[in-house]
Parts: sequence; structure tokens; C-alpha cells
Amino acid sequence: MSLPTTSDLHRRVTELLTQLGVDIDTGRKAGAGDIALRSPITGAVLTGVPADTPADVRDSIGRAHDAFRAWRTVPAPVRGQLVRELGELLRTHKQALGELVSIEAGKIRSEGLGEVQEMIDICDLAVGLSRQLHGLTIASERPGHRMMEQWHPLGVVGIISAFNFPVAVWSWNAALAFVCGDAVVWKPSDKTVLTALACQALAAEAARRVGAPDQISSVVVGGPEIGAALVDDDRVALISATGSTRMGRAVAPRVSARFGRLLLELGGNNAAIVAPSADLDLAVRGIVFSAAGTAGQRCTSLRRIIVHRTIADELVERLAKAYRTLPIGSPLDPRTLVGPLIDHAAYEGFRAAISAATGADGGELIVGGGRVGGDEHGEAYYVEPAIVRMRGQTAIVRAETFAPLLYVLAYDDFDEAIALHNDVPQGLSSSIFTTDVREAERFMAADGSDCGIANVNIGPSGAEIGGAFGGEKETVGGRESGSDAWKNYMRRTTNTVNYSSGLPLAQGVEFV
Repeated sequence: MSLPTTSDLHRRVTELLTQLGVDIDTGRKAGAGDIALRSPITGAVLTGVPADTPADVRDSIGRAHDAFRAWRTVPAPVRGQLVRELGELLRTHKQALGELVSIEAGKIRSEGLGEVQEMIDICDLAVGLSRQLHGLTIASERPGHRMMEQWHPLGVVGIISAFNFPVAVWSWNAALAFVCGDAVVWKPSDKTVLTALACQALAAEAARRVGAPDQISSVVVGGPEIGAALVDDDRVALISATGSTRMGRAVAPRVSARFGRLLLELGGNNAAIVAPSADLDLAVRGIVFSAAGTAGQRCTSLRRIIVHRTIADELVERLAKAYRTLPIGSPLDPRTLVGPLIDHAAYEGFRAAISAATGADGGELIVGGGRVGGDEHGEAYYVEPAIVRMRGQTAIVRAETFAPLLYVLAYDDFDEAIALHNDVPQGLSSSIFTTDVREAERFMAADGSDCGIANVNIGPSGAEIGGAFGGEKETVGGRESGSDAWKNYMRRTTNTVNYSSGLPLAQGVEFV
């Protein structure tokens, strides 16, 4: 496996940031008070970026609040022009930003570009939405009265995002927030700061072009203390946070304590049921992408296969054969399908989960599990995607491992399959491979999958922006992106207008 040199990556990052309008010293070494930014491709430090302080965060929130007060009075269709300009800038810079995503997050080229396309798509959706932020007209029981509801801008939106989708998740929130009349303060993962600075540069240029207020969008950089400062500030009306369940448990009570709004998208432990009638050619392709794509580091990655016992051996054999042919290596190589894990901690989690599953739990490692190149790549962690066949759904299977680790469980009847599917704490995404319409409909019904996303004959990953994205149970229930997710970013008022000369009261109440 051939990897680019650190000097080549450093030179390319400098070129990309210049194209994207980011003015930072990429030759800076990480010192005290800096965040050391590494590329998972080589594990080497690319540059150091100064971390913000809690005081810096409070200042950013104050400026964002001032921007919101001006932006909320701008007509929504005019606000949509900001997002239109952002979408055009993303089209212009798609190649550069997509490559930067690959360098900083380790995604293969097509996935890096796909993530930027997702940003473009949500901008298109939001521009159209800017002319449709409508409420309802409601029948009043009182003569000469009219009831209606209106949606108004909410305030400052705080966004906390994870490394695995370093730009798309910001855009899901920001594009909707901008057209809804809100300002945004973004805390990206401290593993993917450069892509955040690039997005901020494009957003600032879009704002300049349309005359939007300064600080309508801003980025704050740092560790947990910076996130805490954003979470705890009363001026932040909504916290939208994407990450682990552990992170959500820390964030939720702090926001709730000040009666702020929460939009959480947390862990997933996504499964696919493979029924006896399934098209196995289709199933194998869908499973391999969902389980091994992005090196298993999507919240929607496939982590469990629940397969009918009569076809389990054949499916496992075909999956193992496909896994052994997966090209693993630098995500900048167009031949690569599986790039690196983000860091050493992710690798240790991967190995620990395999050890637990194949130890006392009695699982059988079918394929993969090793580190490609051993220690020769230093702080870069490339692994062989693994399949472990389990006897039952043990504690390790019910936990989310953020790596390309796929568990296989067998079932005998469909009720058992549904029970196994739902018997995990997480409830993000799910799928079934079947050509039996009854099984497909049952899977999507109220007594079927308990997840926020339930797919038929595709894997659980690869959501489109038109549908609301999010899950249930420990995934928490937030919804981002399409459908009516825009309502998260606005406040609703119910208005009653009396156009008569009388004053009748509701519910027949008399007060004379």
C-alpha cells in the first residue's frame, strides 16, 4: 500500500485552502493552546490552529445574536438568496472541498465529493423552502373570528458536528437556519477543523455578495470546554448536536436545564434483515457498501446482518469473498474503496470489539480484522473490514463500534428477526432485503422496524436530503435535512383575529 508523503499532503492542503479562501498559516506547528490537525491518511500533523477560549465563544454568540436581530426582519425569499449564493460557491469549489474532506476525514474521493454534493442539494432544497415557510388557517368556533398560525425566526443556532461528516451535517442545519432567519455558530470536531474553516470562508463570501449581516455564520474551535460554552449560553436558542450517545448524555441535560431547544442525532447500530426470498446479488452489493464504506464510520453504517438460517451460509460465504477483494489504502487513490480509520482510538475500539465478540461471546471471525501494513504506517490506521458470525445478540453486538465490523445473526421466523432487529438501544436506520411484499410492508409498519429510517432492498446508509434524517430511542428523535425539519429552526405563533363587533368567548364561556 502506497501512501502520499506528509510534505505532499501539506503542500496540497495549502493549495486547497488558498482556492477556498482560507487565510491561515499552514506551516504553523502546533504549540501550546493550539489544536494539532492530523490527516488519517498518514497520521502526521498537517498544521496547528489556535483554539478559541470560552470568552471567544461568548463573543461569537453575541455577534451572532446581533446578526440574527437584523436578519429576522429580512423577507424569507430574500434570505434564500444567501443560500443560493452558497450553493453556487459550493458548485464552483466542489472538487477542492471534496478533496479537503478526503485529506482531513479519510473518505475516499467519491465520498468526499458526494458529501459536497449533499451540501449543494440541501442548498437547493432550502432556496425553494424560503418561499414556503407557511402556517395554517384554522377554523374558529367563534363567529367573526379567524385563527391562523405563523412561523417566525428562532434565534442563534449552535451546531456541534462530528468528524465523519465534517461538512454535510453543518449544511443540513445552516442552510435551513439561514432561510428560517437564524444565525449560526458552529463548533466542528477538533479532528476536522480545516474543512470547517473552508465552509465558513464560503459562507462569509455568500453573505458578502447578498449584503447579509456580518457574523450570520461563525466557527468556534476547540475541545469539550468550547462545546460547553456554546451549550450553556442562554442566547443560543437551539443546539443541534451530532455525535455519540455519550456526547448526547452530556449535552442534553445542560440545554434542558436552561429550557433551550435540542436537536440530537446520536449513535446508530443499524441492521439489515435478509429474508429467504432476497435477491442475494443485490443484498451483497448493498451490504458491502453499507458496512465497509467510509471504513464503517457512518452513523448509518451497517453493523448487524440478521439472515434467515436457510441462506446464512451462502450469504456469509459471498460476503467474505467480496470483503477479500476490497481495495484498502489512501483515499486519494481512485482505486481505493476503504480508507483509514480516523485515529488510534478508533483502531483500539475496533480490535477490542473483535476480541470481545470472538472471546467469551463465542463469535467466529470469518474474514478481516487485521491492520493493513502493521505498524509500518505509524499513526495511520488502515484495517481489513471484518465479519464475525455470532451465536446470539450479546452486549458487544448491542453496542455501537465505529469501525468496519459486521456481525451476522441467524433467525428462523420473521417475528424473531424483527425482535432481534429492535433489541438494541439505538434506533437510527434499518433495512430489509426481501421480494415478499408482506415482509416489506410489515418491516415498515408500526410493529416492524423501530428506527427513524426503514429501507427496503437498499442498505441503511446513503440517505437523500429530501427526507427527514434521524432516529429513535438512544438516537434521540431529532430530525434534520428535508421534509418538515425546517420547523426545528423556527418558533410558532397562533393568532386569533376578531373582525366582528362582538366579543364571544371560546367554549361557550360567559363573562358579563
